[in-house]
Amino acid sequence: MERTIVHMDLDTFFVSCERLRNSELDKIPVIIGGGDRGVVASCSYEARYYGVRSAMPIKMALRLCPQAKVIKGDMELYSRLSHTVTEIIQEKAPVVEKASVDEHYLDISGMDRFFGSYQWTQELMQNVTKHTGLPVSFALSVNKTVAKIGTGEVKPSGKREIRQHEIKPFLAPLSIKKIPMVGDKTFQLLSRIGIRTIHTLSEMPAEVLQQMIGKNGIDLWKKANGIDHTPVEPYTERKSISTEHTFDRDTIDIAMLRTLITGMVEKLAFQLRTEQWLTSTVVVKLRYANFDTETKQAQIPYTSADHTLNRCVHELFDKLYNRRMRIRLIGIRFTGLVRGSLQINLFEDTEEMLALYQAMDHIKHRFGHNKVYRASSVYVPPKKK
Repeated sequence: MERTIVHMDLDTFFVSCERLRNSELDKIPVIIGGGDRGVVASCSYEARYYGVRSAMPIKMALRLCPQAKVIKGDMELYSRLSHTVTEIIQEKAPVVEKASVDEHYLDISGMDRFFGSYQWTQELMQNVTKHTGLPVSFALSVNKTVAKIGTGEVKPSGKREIRQHEIKPFLAPLSIKKIPMVGDKTFQLLSRIGIRTIHTLSEMPAEVLQQMIGKNGIDLWKKANGIDHTPVEPYTERKSISTEHTFDRDTIDIAMLRTLITGMVEKLAFQLRTEQWLTSTVVVKLRYANFDTETKQAQIPYTSADHTLNRCVHELFDKLYNRRMRIRLIGIRFTGLVRGSLQINLFEDTEEMLALYQAMDHIKHRFGHNKVYRASSVYVPPKKK
């Protein structure tokens, strides 16, 4: 049986959320971000017309579009509306994968025996907009890659079905940048040898691509030829991530505890960013030598940034540790998770800070999470006199 996969995307989601509560933002250039040295988290199509793009420094965006309205952003609002959309889709679709805060994949294979799949998806799209006020685009095809590329081509508020025999003619003239796994480096590498369209890429020998860009070469060739067997993974919301450390010997060494805490936070924050989560609740747990266990928690704006989380965890530790008794165990837990990425949540941080996190994460992904870390997470025992 031929698969029927839908990709649904909430158009300029953050901007659309802000327009729901302030109609004066309709049809004007809007930038979601924060601070003169911050980055663009999202922007309206009116701002994109002037060249504004996500992850661009706010200062540069305002030079391109000085009349734009800059809004700090409200992840709590976006998370709540995203959850509502997911509930509406899950109620109707048999298999749903929430790919991000504003994207969903649906596997509706076999439904065309009872309904027209395109008509059914169009009605679901209208249902989402009716109940939330949010504009939606979708594309329907035989796999996730073609459906996602299709959605990108019909935005905003567009819809399209790409049947099996239409896939190659549809993909052929498009830029290779339209393929989800093609980043700037891969695009530049392929452009240097004249590969700029998906048609040209699809005709390259798969083995040559593998030699050029490594293990992803075969996958890239398959996607260029409209081949993608990746399943739609049923959506389940993760509740929290955590880590604990039990000491071989109970300790009261505060300096050592602080460096350990920093390292634990850094590891968890890297996990958040890798899995594309943001946390809104931080919990610190202490177990004393007499096995008494105490916890303290704090609500924070959604984030996955080490420095923000570190500050909060250390403040909680200072409030919690007041017995001056030896500690047996320390634990840290991040909960209240929502989907989101680092560039989305750094509303108040600088482009330099964003670039630093991206560089550190790249090194960790390539060489291991313990190959680069903060100096403050390394404990150096005091020299004995």
